[in-house]
Amino acid sequence: MYEYDFFDILARIILGSGKDSILLIILNILAIIGYWGILQKCGVKGWWALVPVARDIKLGEAAARKREGLVIGILHAVQLLLVFITPLLVDPSIPPEEQPVALTDILELLVFLIWFIYSIRLYLGLIELFGKKKRWLILWIFAEFIPACLWGWCKKDKPLWTVEEVRSAATNYFSNARVTVLENGLTVNLEERTIRELFKKKYLLRDIHLTIQPGHMVLLLGGSGAGKTTFLNAVNGYEKAKAEIMLNGRNMYTNYNEMQHDIGFVPQQDLMRGSDTVFRTLMDAANMRLPADFTKADRQARVETVLEIFGLSSHKNSEVSKLSGGQRKRLSIAMEFISNPTLFILDEPDSGLDGVMARELFTQLRRIADQGKIIIVITHTPDRVIDMFDDVIVLAKDTGETGRLAFFGSVEESRAFFGKENMEEIVKSVNSKSEGGDGLADDYILKMAEVQHA
Repeated sequence: MYEYDFFDILARIILGSGKDSILLIILNILAIIGYWGILQKCGVKGWWALVPVARDIKLGEAAARKREGLVIGILHAVQLLLVFITPLLVDPSIPPEEQPVALTDILELLVFLIWFIYSIRLYLGLIELFGKKKRWLILWIFAEFIPACLWGWCKKDKPLWTVEEVRSAATNYFSNARVTVLENGLTVNLEERTIRELFKKKYLLRDIHLTIQPGHMVLLLGGSGAGKTTFLNAVNGYEKAKAEIMLNGRNMYTNYNEMQHDIGFVPQQDLMRGSDTVFRTLMDAANMRLPADFTKADRQARVETVLEIFGLSSHKNSEVSKLSGGQRKRLSIAMEFISNPTLFILDEPDSGLDGVMARELFTQLRRIADQGKIIIVITHTPDRVIDMFDDVIVLAKDTGETGRLAFFGSVEESRAFFGKENMEEIVKSVNSKSEGGDGLADDYILKMAEVQHA
């Protein structure tokens, strides 16, 4: 009969391990003893090492790998759950070697693979924490109890930072540089954008203050997870933050219903029906976005004007599915331009376009900006069209993984600020080392906060 000994299950719960071998349990106990010492050295109560799931989260915080620690903790919780579920799905009348592959077996394999990937990332964080060579990763993978005990209890091995220092790095860099509201233009005074995660308040964005003049085309840069989309959603009112977003002196949040058509948002993926014609697509947009007092003739006239502006007049009767990639992009922008908005926001409008088509598209955007519009663009290939932009916003994750303002200013000022010629090099400088970057986000966030505070 397939059964678990009470003490085996108890050991699994305490250790957060699914291992049956007594030897492996002993080695896990040694690892926990080592983690106790590591946590103490990092300013965390050592007894957290005894608490499954919480142990992983605390180690992640200590190694400045909070996300990795959280994922590993969740996976350990799933492992513990499988310990209790698996015996219930086993048919005791069938010999163990003849048991069919269960869904729990597949899930356990998947959990292991994800756990292995995130554990490597956490181990690399611990290696960085103690200033060791990356070759220590081999020991962490195959015998974690050895580096855990050595680093946890050898006096000569000291962490380069404590958890309190990580937290201070994440919370003390505030400019409090509230900007004066522009009578004409965009004003952003964003204090914070938060969500609830595991019953705790998690900061997505903090301390972003800037103004954009009419007629400016702005490049929004930042690595993965830096908060670019969250920032744009906060600006356009789709996801409200604790912020004052003013467009031409009017509050976007308190006047959202009246002002929502004054902002054009073009997502990365268009939402057009392929079977409709270009003209029908724009007429539908006109019916939705233009004021109710516009007559049918007025709407048609506006559509004809927009078709001319975006060079789509010769394609007005073509089906959307027959358009080229560049034409579809221009059409998706034209749909938002129908209502003649003051602010345009575009998320990777050049995605999937070659260099020639991308430049043609950005040339069109530049013409729109020159009409006194404000345009904010996310693009992952900025250097091929950087001459089209006036300003640059750089967002970066601080040590606490909160999106912060690392720079705002002209293109030339950004090059001087970062000491980099290319925009892609600027992004690399603020990306974390685990993402292939230089890991200088906190340095530039602090530098920008000091500039704004001055």
